[in-house]
Amino acid sequence: MRNLQAFKQLLASPKNVVITTHYKPDADALGSSLGLAAFLKKQQHQVTVITPTDYPDFLKWMVGHEEVIVFNEGNEAKSGQLVEKADMIFCLDFNNLDRIEGLGALVRDTDCPKILIDHHLDPEHFAEFEFWSTTAAATAELVYELINLIDERNLIDSDIAECLYAGLMTDTGQFKHSNTTKNVHLVVADLIELGAKTAKVGELIYDNNSLNRLKFIGFSLSEKLKVLEEYNTAYFAIGKDELAKFDSKTGDTEGLVNYALSLNDVIFSAVIIDRDGEVKISFRSKGDFPVNEVARKYFEGGGHKNAAGGKSDQELKATVKKFEKILPEYKQQLNETNKQVKNKT
Repeated sequence: MRNLQAFKQLLASPKNVVITTHYKPDADALGSSLGLAAFLKKQQHQVTVITPTDYPDFLKWMVGHEEVIVFNEGNEAKSGQLVEKADMIFCLDFNNLDRIEGLGALVRDTDCPKILIDHHLDPEHFAEFEFWSTTAAATAELVYELINLIDERNLIDSDIAECLYAGLMTDTGQFKHSNTTKNVHLVVADLIELGAKTAKVGELIYDNNSLNRLKFIGFSLSEKLKVLEEYNTAYFAIGKDELAKFDSKTGDTEGLVNYALSLNDVIFSAVIIDRDGEVKISFRSKGDFPVNEVARKYFEGGGHKNAAGGKSDQELKATVKKFEKILPEYKQQLNETNKQVKNKT
């Protein structure tokens, strides 16, 4: 971080702090936010975590989650007051203020210092302080590194360690993805030393399904999976009526995109979901196929090379048609990537 001394000086006396993260927070977004919040509270700061939307029930074991303010659940005015009174605002796991929807304008208009902690490409550079690296596997890794940079590792307790571990575990695909570096393992080893119970966190996140969620996954796999062998691509298109059929809640579709990617010869996978007229898309890929470029070029999105997201202002059928229509443009690249992936194995 540039201006590290100025940042340390900011933290030297108690402040009113707001921490926010992206739309539909995942384990890294919420874990890094709540882990940081618990750490800052130990430094006697007054801390509030504000999320743009709700988040999955399987993350509600994290320390401090019961104090989180969900912006779009009737808390717009309260959030505005907290942002206005803040002495500093931390922005975690997103690189553009559009990612926090209605909160973005509030944060942009404040005069207090903003601190960006993130690992995504092409940050907006709206913050006075940036702790940003695309080589980090997760924002949780960066929060851990920042705490060490300011020589406060001794304040990381088991609750904080487990929040940060959850972010690392999930953003590396349970340590399977190519972003699982030597440093990730070193950080995890230290988090274990600091009290993180890895089996406990894994069970709370991955073995905490509702019956409806399992039925939804079964339905999606048997009825909604479409494989386009010519393009080494597979996808799910899920309508809002199908979500309602299984009483789908936030987080119930998480991980579905990985089932499609797990197929032999599939390099590019997607989940296209209609939630009340808003079509959201998750992309995943193997090898060097850059799904973030597809998301940015065609679906107003972005992300990492192998994991990205986007959206569409068209209805579901039209979005699916658009998705299939762009595939011939990438056919050769997808075919070549498939050969490369096979040769590596």
